[in-house]
Amino acid sequence: MSVLRRIRDITMATLNEKLEQSQDPVKLIDQFLHSTRQDILEAEKLQQQCESHTRHLKQQVVQADSMRSKREEQALLALKAGEDHLAKLALQEKLIYEEKIEQYQELLTTSQEALREVEVQLGELRMEYQSAYSKRQYYAARMETLRLQQRMNGRSGGYPGQDVPRMFNRLEDRITDWELEAKSLRDIRRTDQGTSQSEGISSMLERELARLKQKLSDSGKE
Repeated sequence: MSVLRRIRDITMATLNEKLEQSQDPVKLIDQFLHSTRQDILEAEKLQQQCESHTRHLKQQVVQADSMRSKREEQALLALKAGEDHLAKLALQEKLIYEEKIEQYQELLTTSQEALREVEVQLGELRMEYQSAYSKRQYYAARMETLRLQQRMNGRSGGYPGQDVPRMFNRLEDRITDWELEAKSLRDIRRTDQGTSQSEGISSMLERELARLKQKLSDSGKE
């Protein structure tokens, strides 16, 4: 396992631990996404450098192999021409190019392995970023749902929906009390008026009766 991968494992473990303790996971994930994005940019640069270096080493191997073949052909031509000395010089250079091929081939193999490792790590970083971004969207939706629920709960006391029947019952009782009070006052007034009228009628009857009695007394005297 590479050092970078071990570092990322530690980072993910730390993130998971912080997520369990955080009151704002979205902000924490945003910080992680920013850090991961920087790692991706650095890994992309490293990948480009590895690719460039690998191409350079491959060119060196190809050129050395071409020169080796060329010097071998020259050695054969020199032998055919009876120029043993020139043939030896050509073969000597051929051996130099063969050594160069071996050296650069080893470097090329190492560079190709490093490039593959960087590509794997870059792929893991990108998947990690996408996974964290997906979780960020999920936690953002959960936090928004929670905030809306908290606002609704905070406003629940301002909505009298559950107290409407009780409110109207109290209002009905109060109005009924007012009506009974008004009716009682009205009945009292009517009673007073009835009493006054009865007293008035009785007084009139007494006066009329006295008048008639006086009339009868006057008639008897005549």
